[in-house]
Amino acid sequence: MLSKIVGSAVPVLAAFAAFLVGALMLLVLGASPLDGLKAILDGAFGSGERLAATAVKATPLILVGAGISIAFRARVINIGGEGQIIAGALLATVIALALPDLPSVVLIPLVLLGGAIGGTILGAIPGVLKAYASVNEILSTIMLNLVMVQFMNFLLRGPLIDPLEIAAGTRIPQTQRLSDNAALPTLVEGTRLHLGVVVAVVAAVIAYIVLWRMPLGFRLRAVGHSPEAARAAGINVERNITYALAISGMLGGLAGAILVFGSEGQRMITDGSAAGFTGAAGFNGIVAALFGGLHPLWTIPSAFLFGALLTGATQLQRVLQIPAALAVALNGLVVIFVISSARFRSYIQSVIEKRPSNRASEDLERPYSKIPGVDT
Repeated sequence: MLSKIVGSAVPVLAAFAAFLVGALMLLVLGASPLDGLKAILDGAFGSGERLAATAVKATPLILVGAGISIAFRARVINIGGEGQIIAGALLATVIALALPDLPSVVLIPLVLLGGAIGGTILGAIPGVLKAYASVNEILSTIMLNLVMVQFMNFLLRGPLIDPLEIAAGTRIPQTQRLSDNAALPTLVEGTRLHLGVVVAVVAAVIAYIVLWRMPLGFRLRAVGHSPEAARAAGINVERNITYALAISGMLGGLAGAILVFGSEGQRMITDGSAAGFTGAAGFNGIVAALFGGLHPLWTIPSAFLFGALLTGATQLQRVLQIPAALAVALNGLVVIFVISSARFRSYIQSVIEKRPSNRASEDLERPYSKIPGVDT
């Protein structure tokens, strides 16, 4: 019990330490840390509209974070969230362009499904390479991010570019405005809160159920704890590694579709970089997952925290007249401190438990043979 408490407390303390450093940076610039905190809270939660904006900003982080958590349980690391978001967004966009006249009740599920499929494909590629060719998944997912950025730039400057941009000679890399039939319904009138927020939360809950209440999740965790033991129990290790990255990519692709069809512009647009479209959601989702202890359910409040930081940063910049880079730096500080705390947390837990750190986790209590479908 004490070990679990420490495991939960360390990331929180790390974030607190990051905010203290951020407060010192504000003091150096001659600004009040208390005024800065007030500005962030007001920008993130000061009204119903701002609270909705925070929830919308957190939505892709929830999905990417839940996907990262699933991959981690199989001991594979997915750094390809940016590329998977782009893949899902592109496929969903193509579907909306090809079938603009379908009714909303058909088109909305179709574009969300398309986004999920796009992300699944891009996640499965490094999964297969890892499982069957021992290619490092960190390198392959990062490289696929770069590939997808260039592919997006090619499509948005060529085949998918808005014809009006060509006529005007501006050639901004963006699609035409997509069918309103594909727009995600607004949940609260007068705000940006849309159906995608609900989809993300439900997806995170389903990810938890899959991991801890279904045979597939047991197999993924078994592979993560000990591939050799899992193989001896009849589990197909290679297949489940592929599944882990494919499912992780699926959630990232779903986030991409929601980014396109939950936006006010209702189109796909970029400045030529991944962050120009994703808002760095692929990388921020990793941090949200780490802060949430790589648990799908805890990723939800963690993502809302980072969504609040991102939304409140605008208010911080406006009220205190500080450089925009400082708001970005504050988010980066949280990233550094949280990631650095992981090693410290593992050390403290091993000292408390007084047992080898590689001991099998207590959540694998049942014998392999008693789990339905474990021999597949």
